[in-house]
Amino acid sequence: MAYDSDSDGSVDADLMALLMASRAPPPPPPPDTKVLKSAHHIFDNSIDVALNRDATYAAAEKIYTAMKTRNYSTQTWASHDLHPGVGKVGFETEEDVVAAVFLIDLLNFSFWSLRGEEERFGVQYVGKKQTGYWSLCAAVRRALDEGIPITSPYLWVDEQAFTLEMARYVFRSETEEEMPLLEARVECMREAGRVLCEEYDGHFVNMIKEAGQSAVNLVLLVVEKFSCFRDEQRFEGKRVTFYKRAQILVADLWACFNATSYGTFPDITALTMFADYRIPQILQSLGCLWYSPGLETAIMRKQLIPSGSAWEIQIRGCSIWCVELIRRRIIEMHPEVGEGMNAVLLDFYLYDAAKEMEARGGGGLPHHRTRSIWY
Repeated sequence: MAYDSDSDGSVDADLMALLMASRAPPPPPPPDTKVLKSAHHIFDNSIDVALNRDATYAAAEKIYTAMKTRNYSTQTWASHDLHPGVGKVGFETEEDVVAAVFLIDLLNFSFWSLRGEEERFGVQYVGKKQTGYWSLCAAVRRALDEGIPITSPYLWVDEQAFTLEMARYVFRSETEEEMPLLEARVECMREAGRVLCEEYDGHFVNMIKEAGQSAVNLVLLVVEKFSCFRDEQRFEGKRVTFYKRAQILVADLWACFNATSYGTFPDITALTMFADYRIPQILQSLGCLWYSPGLETAIMRKQLIPSGSAWEIQIRGCSIWCVELIRRRIIEMHPEVGEGMNAVLLDFYLYDAAKEMEARGGGGLPHHRTRSIWY
């Protein structure tokens, strides 16, 4: 018992409060996607993918210089003509934009093809053929232009109106190759539509509000509510998380709204890069990633690497950890950038750089081939 020595033995209230506070349980830890911890576990146990630290540090300086020269920021994302944005045709309100971003990232997976560039799935829009991720953006814009409410979850759950044949029309190709995994994409739309219509009045903005302007909370809410976003595997005895599409959904909102309105996420730095095909490809071309002879041969021959296989998990996990080391190195060498240098912007830059390298016919390994809904 705490007593005041100058009093008649009464309890010292201030001292008692201090003692009680010292016994209080610590506050709960902040929410965590565990993606970065998973990546470190994968890196520590990887035998087919390794990181070259010297090349990674050299790449960090090269990337920093390029991003500074190009004034790379969230506005770079919004500058792409095919990305949604208030004021663009078909997007009158911020809610319209959110709905389109959600649909795009709901379906943002598996566009690769073994056919030539002229034969692969592509979408013709405003006089230009778009392939890969941009084909999806173009298809969404084209459908809206045609008066099809493709961003409405109420359409997705209407199996009489939104049939597989309608999906084939909306995502129709200029070539003979159909959009990869089209039926799986329709199932993703149906599942997401059911959740949004039954629990969120048909609007993803209500999920954003529920997350309380936290990027991590929104990622965790998305993977909890939608199984098609639950990008998890097991590796060396542990569950590992990647959450590529859930993370990029939040990041795209952040970039689209320039960190304001529905894109206000003060904890955006808690997100990692988005483990897909292109970032590992460019990291390998920079000498940051090294592959075992067997894995390198498989990639060179464009062999299918199964989703959830040890090879695939190592590629994705080590890529996340590599970008994290690049981020830390940039901040170490240029502390003035501070929290402004996050994995999201690094991913956006590296993806654009990889596509530019592809357009130039750059050498090096092709990207690995894994067919899944996760990326």
